[in-house]
Amino acid sequence: MAALTATGTVPADPSAFDGSTVDGTAYLDVVHTAQTAPGWLDRIVGDYSTYGLALFAVLMLVAWWRARGRGPEHAARALAVPLVTVAAFAVSSLLKSVVREARPCQSLHVTVLEACPAPGDWSFPSNHATLAAAAAVALLFVSRRLGAVALVAAALMAASRVWVGAHYPHDVLVGLLLGAAVAALATWAVRRRQDALAERLVRGPCGPCWPPGDQPRGRPRGRRPRGRPRGRPRAANGPPGGSA
Repeated sequence: MAALTATGTVPADPSAFDGSTVDGTAYLDVVHTAQTAPGWLDRIVGDYSTYGLALFAVLMLVAWWRARGRGPEHAARALAVPLVTVAAFAVSSLLKSVVREARPCQSLHVTVLEACPAPGDWSFPSNHATLAAAAAVALLFVSRRLGAVALVAAALMAASRVWVGAHYPHDVLVGLLLGAAVAALATWAVRRRQDALAERLVRGPCGPCWPPGDQPRGRPRGRRPRGRPRGRPRAANGPPGGSA
């Protein structure tokens, strides 16, 4: 069994909301399962819970690298992914300060895998789940394959936060929904203005960020519009064989 952290000495803020009334029983079931799980499993889950957000940063870099070869419009969407993720984090942090839900390890005084945060480090919603979901949904608009990988990683991140005892199940579920909603709205706004954003990228310092020759959506350079080929002017209408 992995080494566990005793948290009963961390008191909850008496003015904080007690989330154990929502799904405290389900939380305790998960925590007790973690206590009896093999040590190697607890270490893997704990490490992913702590460092797993780095995976989403790697996926963002891969998405941008692949998008830069598909034109400025795709590059603009890829560059927007981290900004969308930060926006979701800001909304989540604001909601935390409004709800002020005490951490479950403070309210229930249980022994968990992760050290119990100090009072004032609110639990609802889960920032980790919000960030992961926002990154995954934003990546879906850039690459379906990378987005699908990120969605699985986001679900695992949410589950790991409950496993280590940092959050109630409702904390991570709302975090996933919040991150997905913010990302969907923000990415929709980006797609509506992607041509203008791509034009700015081409004209700005990020112009060399993709292979030469790419340009904003429109008629490609060097091509004539479809229609009459270049050559003799069209003959005037008249009866065949010459003048009347």
